[in-house]
Amino acid sequence: MSARSVAVTGLGLVTAAGIGAEATWRGVCEARPTARRDPTLQGLPVDISYTVPEFNAAKLVGRRSNLVHDRFVQLAVVAAREAVADSGLDPRTWDGARVGVVVGCGLGGVSTWEQQHRILLDEGPGSVSALLIPLLVPNMVAGHLAMEFGARGPNFVTATACASGATAIGVATQLLHDDQCDVVIAGGSEAGVSPLIVTGFARMGALSRRLDEPATASRPFDADRDGFVIGEGSGVLVLEREADARARGARVRARVAGYGASADAHHMTAPDPSGAGALQALRTALASAGVSPGDVDHVNAHGTSTPLNDAAESKVLHQLLGARATVTSAKGAVGHSLGAAGAIEAALTVLTLENQTVPPTANLENLDPAVELDVVAKSPRAQRIDVAVSNSFGFGGQNAVLVLTSA
Repeated sequence: MSARSVAVTGLGLVTAAGIGAEATWRGVCEARPTARRDPTLQGLPVDISYTVPEFNAAKLVGRRSNLVHDRFVQLAVVAAREAVADSGLDPRTWDGARVGVVVGCGLGGVSTWEQQHRILLDEGPGSVSALLIPLLVPNMVAGHLAMEFGARGPNFVTATACASGATAIGVATQLLHDDQCDVVIAGGSEAGVSPLIVTGFARMGALSRRLDEPATASRPFDADRDGFVIGEGSGVLVLEREADARARGARVRARVAGYGASADAHHMTAPDPSGAGALQALRTALASAGVSPGDVDHVNAHGTSTPLNDAAESKVLHQLLGARATVTSAKGAVGHSLGAAGAIEAALTVLTLENQTVPPTANLENLDPAVELDVVAKSPRAQRIDVAVSNSFGFGGQNAVLVLTSA
């Protein structure tokens, strides 16, 4: 255990596979996709999505929640409550000034924005909610978690598109390394399943058009993939210095051992086909963790199910790691939750390390011949895993890579 070792002591998940870490892990391991034709998207060119099943904000967050929270905040509150309870820490007794919150979010309260804009057009400015701004601005997810847990330390949101959740976890480890915090609640949350956002992605050709078979439309690394399926969700980790966690007798679920970030500086939406930026982030993360490419046992890939992303990512992984490490993508089971994806996948990587089991890539039937990787499909695979990588990439050429190790 090094002085810079960061422990994951708590974990919470809310995804299309289920509410709670156990339900999500079970759904991902069963490779059970839940995408469906979404009635809220009816009439759009693409109307399929992954949404959290049976999410009752009044019951899970509080009866006034729908008045004061957008859905992206509600998802985060539920995930964070699970993570903090799992950590064994008591917010009533901790030193809140030493507790930080860093949450990734790419969009903010888009549903509130759309709803209130319709009210403005239909009923006039006098009917627009006085809480419009605090409902929609992205930083409120971190602000509400601070209020929920009395966390008075550094508090902010990272916005690096679909890498946002991973960026948040990487930045949180740096706060611990710099001794600005003793505990950081870190993760991501997004609720971007809205008509305007889905239309925007559809117009740019990023979404799957497999409308006649929505459950199998998201198929990372498959030869027949044609785009991603949008989802929603939240993943939250509680991070502490490992020495502090061990001293209080906490269960250390895994370690965040390394973090690397870079920019492609190439294109607004397309990844650099050479993979140079992603490769740089991966090398930086491995170096910061003090491990070599040959030490990596497993990769939780970004794996969006888009032709360009999967091709570029697989090229980078093969170039640096070869075919030794097993690879999986969760997006066949839970969809692409945008700014939350990196945090959800980091949490799933923690569970992979704990269970020494790699979940399968849902809907992968015919591996693209150009993907020269050992991509796990069909059923979970038991494996010795000491070092795992979680990749996250986003529009604007944003790259964030986490290295996690077993406890």
